[in-house]
This record gives sequence, structure tokens and C-alpha cells, in this order.
Amino acid sequence: MEYAAYLFGALALITNFIGYRQNTINRYRLVAAFALAFLSVHFFILGAMAAGISLALGAVRNIVAMRYRQRWILYFFIALNIGFCLFEWFVLQNSAWLFVAYTSALIFTVGSIVLESAQSIRRWFIAAELLGMVYALSVGSVFGVLFNISNLTSIGLKLLSERRRAAATKKGPVASAQDWQ
Repeated sequence: MEYAAYLFGALALITNFIGYRQNTINRYRLVAAFALAFLSVHFFILGAMAAGISLALGAVRNIVAMRYRQRWILYFFIALNIGFCLFEWFVLQNSAWLFVAYTSALIFTVGSIVLESAQSIRRWFIAAELLGMVYALSVGSVFGVLFNISNLTSIGLKLLSERRRAAATKKGPVASAQDWQ
């Protein structure tokens, strides 16, 4: 069972790293949906229900958001996350750490459905990734922590690359040797 958790955690890491490299929002959503599904299975194997549920909802949400981004879709996924959170808290009486997992999921939900710019999504997802890392640490998921660190690194590198590209565009083309003669 432990090897299965490692396998799904590794698949999530690899797939998500590819996801953050996508330049269009729907390609990002699709690749990220697979990564979320793999990580969901990883957390379910570990017995971390809050992460398993919220990540499974996230995978479905990303697929739905590729085509539909109306407000009712947003409200539907917010309601599902809140409903599962309350069910875990009141019925299953799971640990209060579940609130960290579901808060992260809600940030991802709003960002995935409402935001249209991959750059804006990356910025908001920094907070969600940090919360995800706190939760992963709380349940002892090494791959969850690596997943979040990988995501934060990918986000940071992509934002830095975009910032450099924008700065280079503002400066205009670099003078060639002919321009100096």
C-alpha cells in the first residue's frame, strides 16, 4: 500500500510540474486535473480524507472549468467543498486540519473558475500552495510537501520568466553591432 501512495505521489509531481509550464489556461486546467487526481489517490491511500476529497473535486472542477465558468458552477463547487468540510467536521469528527485543506481548495476553486489569466492564477495559487503544504506536513505526506514545493518553485520561476520577458519588451530590441558603426 505504501508503494502505491509513493507511485501516485510521484505521478502527481511529474504531471503537475508539466501543468505549470502550460501557456494557455485550458491546457493548464487539463494537465492540472490529472495531477490533482493522482494526488487525490495518494492522500486517500494515506487516509487523509480532506485532501483526497478536495483534490478529487479539484480535478473535476478543472475539467468543468475548461468549458463552463458561469457563477453557478463556482457556487456549486464552493458548496461541495463546504459540504464535505462540514460533513468531515461534524459527522466524521476529523481533525481541525481539514479546514486548512478545504481553505486551500476554495482558493483553487475560485481561481480555476473565475480567473482567465494563467499569470493571475499563479499569483493566487501561491497562498493555496502554502496552505496545502501546511496540511501535507500535518498528515505526514512527503509527496504532498514535495508537490507543494514543486508548485511554488514552478510558479516562482514562471512569474520571474514573465517579468523578465516583459522588462525586455519594454526596453525594446538590443542594439546590434551594425548600430554602433
